[in-house]
Amino acid sequence: MAQKTDSNPAGVQINRGIVLFTNSITLFFLTTIFSAVNVALPDISREFNADIIALGWVNTAGLLTSAVLLIPFGRISDIIGIKRMFGYGMILYTLTCAVSAAATSTLMLIIIRAVQGVSIAMVVGNATAMISNVFPSGQRGRALGITTASVYVGLAVGPLLGGFLTELFGWRSIFILNIPIGLTSILLIFWKIKGEWRGAQGEKLDIAGSIIFSLSFVALMYGFTTIEQLTGMLLVPAGILGLCGFAFWEARSPSPLINIQLFKTNRVFVFSNLAAFINYAATYATVYLLTFYLQIVKGLSPATAGLVLLSQPAVQACLSPLTGRLSDKIEPRIVSSTGMAFTCAGLIMLSFVGASTSLWVVIGILIILGIGLALFVSPNTNAVMSSVDARIYGVASATINTMRQIGQMFSMGITMLVLVIVMGRVQISLENASAFITGSRISYAIFAILSIVAIYASLSRGKVHRENPVK
Repeated sequence: MAQKTDSNPAGVQINRGIVLFTNSITLFFLTTIFSAVNVALPDISREFNADIIALGWVNTAGLLTSAVLLIPFGRISDIIGIKRMFGYGMILYTLTCAVSAAATSTLMLIIIRAVQGVSIAMVVGNATAMISNVFPSGQRGRALGITTASVYVGLAVGPLLGGFLTELFGWRSIFILNIPIGLTSILLIFWKIKGEWRGAQGEKLDIAGSIIFSLSFVALMYGFTTIEQLTGMLLVPAGILGLCGFAFWEARSPSPLINIQLFKTNRVFVFSNLAAFINYAATYATVYLLTFYLQIVKGLSPATAGLVLLSQPAVQACLSPLTGRLSDKIEPRIVSSTGMAFTCAGLIMLSFVGASTSLWVVIGILIILGIGLALFVSPNTNAVMSSVDARIYGVASATINTMRQIGQMFSMGITMLVLVIVMGRVQISLENASAFITGSRISYAIFAILSIVAIYASLSRGKVHRENPVK
């Protein structure tokens, strides 16, 4: 991967291999810590006496802030520079890891994780944008497949590493380990990647639109996670109305945060993003549920639970470079839709898992889910980035990552709602394991239905390779 390109607007030659390596290793470590913390949740619950809702917020606080800020930060990146925003995000991420290791309560940890979500918003969207700027369309799918694989390697290593670290040194060691790793990534970003990308240099940020979007989004997402309460019932419609107002504002803004025309005329962009949202809404909470299933119901140690959970992302990591490259040759909608079919099958199987289910059956289901996600994610991302002009790569990348974050929030929201209805606001323990299994089965059934809708959305996007996209 030593090939170079002079696509940088400043005329500086960019080493594609360095860009790909830096982005891949950074995404690997970001996802490692998020998946590692999942395995540590039972220990965090015991130390801080946290109930089901508090633990859910440890998991979702960062998702909420990153989802709210991805699109505004994507626009800022197009204006001030993609690499700069990426690097600043890693600095903030490293600092939050240090503070997380010193958390003294569940509330403190939730707040720090929320701030960590800000850093994730600065990094994740710009990784895809940077790759899309450096690699031409014929090679982009393969490059995106490699970065996607690095994410899944992180997801694979995370539960295993988190389990061993939690057993040997306590859950705080997960955050401590990321500090030197974050510093290494920062050095690579600022000293090894030359040049900068500013597709919208000189343009203005729509500050009013950013505020409307952020407040509406917070209302919608927070409202959904508390939908069983009156506050949630009021916030959800308020958030929807706010987003409608945001679309009205953006259509008339001289420098919009998002080009609304993309959603009116670019079928590939719209349906690919819709499919991404539903895919993550249907799959994200499965790891959360299985973490408690394996440790509470099955009685496994954190390390052993991590080994079992390793099977899904390991398959994704192995297959993603191949599926990304495949989407350079075959229509992404065909590859992605096949992936969603595998995912649907796996979720249906999970809805029948009980206390007596063999661990080998669980591992087999996780492998099926891994195949499905590998076939879906990088081809779908390739379709989104190939459907827009390079000038808005930052916003396009932020949009699909926002769909991912929204989907993950909805997935956790659905799970929390079902578990609270079935179990109440209690700690998950062996005493209420039967109710937990019932709630999990209901959640998986809902996710399976959502995945069927995602198959339709994926098939409806149209062609990428044979039609000129509307840009």
